[in-house]
Amino acid sequence: MIIQKTKIAAVLSCAAVTPIWAQTAQLPVVTVVANPIIEEVRIDEYSAVSAVVAEEQLRDLNALDLASALRRTPGVSISRYNPVGAFGGDQGGAVMIRGMGVSRPGSEIKTYVDGVPFYMPVWNHPLLDMLPINGMSSVTVYKSPQPHINGNNFASINLETKRPKVDGVLGNLRASYGRFSTVNEQADIVGKSETLEYSFAQGYAKSDGHRTNADGTLNNAMGRVATSLNSNWKAGLSFLATDTKAGDPGDNPAQYDIRADSISAFVQHQHENSSGEFRLYKNSGKAKWLAYTAWGLGGNNSQYDFDMHGVRWREQTRILERTSVSFGVDYDAMTGTTTNLNNSTSTEMPTFKVTSPFVSITHNIVLSKEWTLTPSAVIRHYQHNTYESGTSPAIGVSLASDRVTYYLNASRGLNYPGLDGPALDANGNRDSTWRNLKAEKVNHTEIGVRLSPLSNTEINISAFNDRVSDRYFNNTVSFFSTGSFENRGAEISLRQALSQNWSLFVGATYLDPSLYNLPYAPKQAYSLGLNGKTGPLRVSLDIQSQSDFYSLNWDRANGGSSASNPDKLGGFSVVNTRVAYPTTSLGKRGEVFVAVENLLDKDYAYLSGRPMPGRWAQIGLVASFN
Repeated sequence: MIIQKTKIAAVLSCAAVTPIWAQTAQLPVVTVVANPIIEEVRIDEYSAVSAVVAEEQLRDLNALDLASALRRTPGVSISRYNPVGAFGGDQGGAVMIRGMGVSRPGSEIKTYVDGVPFYMPVWNHPLLDMLPINGMSSVTVYKSPQPHINGNNFASINLETKRPKVDGVLGNLRASYGRFSTVNEQADIVGKSETLEYSFAQGYAKSDGHRTNADGTLNNAMGRVATSLNSNWKAGLSFLATDTKAGDPGDNPAQYDIRADSISAFVQHQHENSSGEFRLYKNSGKAKWLAYTAWGLGGNNSQYDFDMHGVRWREQTRILERTSVSFGVDYDAMTGTTTNLNNSTSTEMPTFKVTSPFVSITHNIVLSKEWTLTPSAVIRHYQHNTYESGTSPAIGVSLASDRVTYYLNASRGLNYPGLDGPALDANGNRDSTWRNLKAEKVNHTEIGVRLSPLSNTEINISAFNDRVSDRYFNNTVSFFSTGSFENRGAEISLRQALSQNWSLFVGATYLDPSLYNLPYAPKQAYSLGLNGKTGPLRVSLDIQSQSDFYSLNWDRANGGSSASNPDKLGGFSVVNTRVAYPTTSLGKRGEVFVAVENLLDKDYAYLSGRPMPGRWAQIGLVASFN
């Protein structure tokens, strides 16, 4: 897809929100092919860093799920075992961000869809199969605590559903078939008129897997309808439903089934100097973990029912020409039930409620025609109905010109124990000392620079430090909040338009945790992406490479920060490619494509005993109308 971007948009991504950015000089427009790997490394008006993977990258990566969409993103690590489906139990598939999110249960990372939390509250961590990527316009990875965005996490991932951009109706259909009887089908439609806009999407993916019990099936449907009440106000409804199954090839014949639903109603407004949204949401669902042998037990079958509902309210207003204030509140209530299907005994979880109002301010100081200084501050307060209150402050400062941006941010993240405490109590006959736990804490600092020496070049360099304290764990009886560790690291990326037909991305991440065996935290990780056109063909090539690493999600039951992790795996490099032939007979966006994963047929794995597939391919087509 051909896109246009200006230099100033690449350097200062918050132009639409903070008017002072627009006063810097613009450089000539450069037309390039779609960016490989990620759409942008975003530095917002709070000097906080995120990575955005847009619809074009999801297509070019031939991503079938969230793990395959993010595994090349700098700072992101994954665990994955099946061609389709991320097994949810025990060592199930997961996404980690700079060494965070390795705990299971109770991940430090939370996942959202359109800003609404969507994860498994009984075990307090994301289940990747609940998070479809078809029907999504972008996936944003927030790489640190960012209390102006959300709270109750150390880092987060938000999936944004597709929205119509122009009047009319547009639709897409994608279908492919490949090795291991892998089938993928996705359809979406968006429409917009003067007073109404809507989007609907449906997806189906299935694979028999590359070995026994590595099969998976993903079904989902989502939609959004919004109507304009007047020139400033809009109201609407959105929904998401998933139904998935995944086998565990390391625990034959274990299986993890998920059914989950989310619905929300919202009101939005947009005025000259202010904007905001009020949203009510409700999530519900159940997960079944069947025929598993985890924890040294055999032939077990369990079901986890959950319910989660809450409020998201955001307001932003410009109180002075160069000063903006944001405020709002998040409210989440969660409960659930664990059921032993072998003997039909159930345990009702308590209801946990978390309320977290926040307020933030940014101010732009024009130092000269070339330079703008932007300090910012945020404070988020937490009130929990079981655990003690806490705060997440954050400060940031950016110094920006049209070619260079220097930035510094510092923040504290809180991650409250979820229903995983009482769930472990119910499943493992532990005591009720989970009531005495504290919110886990991380103190984050980051310093970086964005360089744009040429109109078609962008370089991002940052160094960060995360200090984790009060990490909770349990032994065979009781719960404790005494775990701690530190993780230092650095990231660098280069995005280079080689010509109007070719674009390059190179990223590298270095991690140096205080724990030598921190899971899924390779010391070096690299990604390379190359997109371009040769004749009528559009070619996408990506490479994922990392040094050796320790696997095994960090089990809460294995002790504190010195928990054993003996499963060390060697590093690997994997090459993938996608070649598409555009054809207008299938519509303006129509194409026929071939995608090959593990092109060089390398042996690699994310967990001992669960090797990933060798070389495998899919062939498919994309049809569109508008």
